[in-house]
Amino acid sequence: MRHTALVATAIIVYRQFTMIARFLDQKPTLPSVPDSVDNIRVATVMAALGHPARVTILRRLACCDECCCREVVEHLNLAQSTVSQHLKVLVDAGLVSYEPRRPKSRYVLNRQALQSVSSAISDLVHDCCSQQPSANS
Repeated sequence: MRHTALVATAIIVYRQFTMIARFLDQKPTLPSVPDSVDNIRVATVMAALGHPARVTILRRLACCDECCCREVVEHLNLAQSTVSQHLKVLVDAGLVSYEPRRPKSRYVLNRQALQSVSSAISDLVHDCCSQQPSANS
C-alpha cells in the first residue's frame, strides 16, 4: 500500500515538472529528493498527529509512565472503541508502545520517537524555508 502511494506521488510530481518544463521550454529534470524512507516516516507520523484526540492522548501519556486504555478514556469525551482506534494509529506510527499485560494492557509514550519527529520536522522547516526560490519558479 505504501509503495503504491509512493509511486502515485512520484508520477504526480514528475507530471508537474514536465508541465513546468514544457511551459518554460526546458528539458524536464526532477529535483533531488532526500531518502524517501525518511519522507514516508515523517508523513506517517504527521498523519498520526493530524487528529486532536491523538494529540490529547499523547499529552495524557506524557503525564504518566504508562496508562491503560480505560485511563485514557476517562480524560477524553470519546467512546472506548474510538480511543482504542486512536491508540492503534499512534502505536502503528511508533509514537506509543503497547505492552500487553493481564488484566490491563498498557500504553507508553515513546519519547525518543517523538524527539526524532521533532528533529525531522525542524529539518524540514529549515530545508524549505532557508532556500530562496529560483528566478525561473
